[in-house]
Amino acid sequence: MVEVKQDHSGLSTDLVARGAALGAATLHEAGGKIGALPHTIRPVAPGMKVAGPAYPVAGPGGDNLWLHHAIYAAAPGDVLVISVDGLTGHGHWGEVMAVAAQQRGIAGLIIDGGVRDAEQLATRGFPTFSGGICIRGTKKDPRGAGSLGTPVAIGGISVHAGDLVVADADGVVIVPAERAAEVVAAGEAREAEEQEIFRRLAAGETTVDIYGLPGIPG
Repeated sequence: MVEVKQDHSGLSTDLVARGAALGAATLHEAGGKIGALPHTIRPVAPGMKVAGPAYPVAGPGGDNLWLHHAIYAAAPGDVLVISVDGLTGHGHWGEVMAVAAQQRGIAGLIIDGGVRDAEQLATRGFPTFSGGICIRGTKKDPRGAGSLGTPVAIGGISVHAGDLVVADADGVVIVPAERAAEVVAAGEAREAEEQEIFRRLAAGETTVDIYGLPGIPG
C-alpha cells in the first residue's frame, strides 16, 4: 500500500540556522540526550554538514524506487531521512540522485543504508550521511512497500515530518518539532556556560575543580 503524506515543516529558517550553529552534539545534550541516530551513520566525506526539517522516507533494502519519488515529494530545504532497514550492502543513492535532489533544493540526505559515488557526492557538495558505502546497485520494484512523509524509526529514534535534523562530524540528531525552539534555546545557554568554563580554564582552574569531580582510588 502506498503511503504519501505532504506535511512539511513549520520550522523557521532562523531556528534551523541557530540549530546548525550549535551542532548535533550540543543539541543532543541540551535536549536531555535525545535523538541520536546510530553512530554508524556518518558523513561520506569530511566537512559535510546539514540542518533542516526532516522528510522521512521508508523503502525496502536493496531497492531505491521510493528514494527517487522522495526527491519530488519533499519540499525545498528538507532533509531526506531514509530507512532501508539498515541494509548497507547496496548503494541506494548516488551522484545522479544527488544532482536531481539539488535541482529540487533538497538540503541533504540521512540514510541508514549504503550509498555510492562518495567522491562525486563530495565534489557536488551534497551533504550525505550514510550507514556505509557500497558499489552494488539496487532494483526498482513497484511492488516494494514504502512510505513518503510518514514517520520512520532508525535506531529506535522516531522521525516525523518537520522534525529538526542536524548532522555534522559528530553524528546526526533528530529533535522533535514541538521541542525544537526549547532545545535550541537550551543549547545556546549551554554554549554560553561553556564559554565561561573556557575562561576559567584559561585562568588556571582544572576540570576536576570546575565540575566538582570525585577523586580516583589510589
